[in-house]
Amino acid sequence: MFPEFADILNAFILLANFVIVPAISYGSQLALGALGITLVYAVLRFSNFAHGDLMAFGTTITILFTWLFQSMGLGLGIFPTALLALPFGIAGAAIIALAFDRSVYKFYRKSRSPNVTFVIASVGVMFMMNGIVRFIIGPGDQRFADGMRFIVKARDFKQMTGLSEGLTIKLSQGITVVVTVMVVAALFWFLQKTRTGKSMRAFSDNEDLALLSGINPERVVLITWILVGALATIAGVLYGLDKSFKPFVYLQLLLPMFAAAILGGIGKPIGAIAGGFIIAFSEVMITYPLKKFLKYLHPDNVSPDGLVQLLAVDYKFAVSFVILIVVLLIRPTGIFKGRVIND
Repeated sequence: MFPEFADILNAFILLANFVIVPAISYGSQLALGALGITLVYAVLRFSNFAHGDLMAFGTTITILFTWLFQSMGLGLGIFPTALLALPFGIAGAAIIALAFDRSVYKFYRKSRSPNVTFVIASVGVMFMMNGIVRFIIGPGDQRFADGMRFIVKARDFKQMTGLSEGLTIKLSQGITVVVTVMVVAALFWFLQKTRTGKSMRAFSDNEDLALLSGINPERVVLITWILVGALATIAGVLYGLDKSFKPFVYLQLLLPMFAAAILGGIGKPIGAIAGGFIIAFSEVMITYPLKKFLKYLHPDNVSPDGLVQLLAVDYKFAVSFVILIVVLLIRPTGIFKGRVIND
């Protein structure tokens, strides 16, 4: 006996509630983070291991201003106050990124040091920024989301549809998707249509030829770090609103973000976006227990004995690691044929 139509709908809603909607939100956050990583690699030609902590720093500044605005009674109604504080976080992330560029990376850039030197330097910057963040805001969880919590509530959805399963969509998830679309569209427009964006692309393709064309390298570096700081902060704040803020978590996010950038093709912005969603769906799907989903679809209503879960949630970052290793072994240039990571 085949499952009834209502059972199929319930199975789909169950999957949407616990896999599709969270994966789209998480994938958007990874895509923005991976865009920052791929932008640094494309223009400045090194893998920035401090990117996760740059996200944490920008989010920290945003949280501090959010608390300030909340104490003053300022807000955005149903929307999180963090959106009002976001420009201050972006400014803080851009300033500290430029400060470390002037004090650390600029020396090695002028010395024409190999990429591995930049990588080691970025690891040092990572530890310094991690210490700064924990000194400012502490190592524990910090919740700063306010405003309306849900766009769609499970109870209302059940009453409206008459189904057994309810769909829940948080406001933070909706904001994440909308903001990601806006930021990605603005970034691609900037890179494709503006003179500065074209200069960055020229500098990325051939640094020596760009210099001969009269492009100012310091201006390119300045704009790059400002964009990276903005992308990192937006990604970090969206992740914090959707879940919670904890400095060490942003260090852990470095692995899936790098996996996303390399999977899509390091140096390719469109690849970073595609890679972010592939990594997110892989992590969420593999760690989701499918028992209830299969129970709706299984003929004769025979449910599996176990949870039908390939990996526990605690090991979700192992999925990113495996994908990263497989891509590096089989197709180092990624889906969109970006640069090889050791170029």
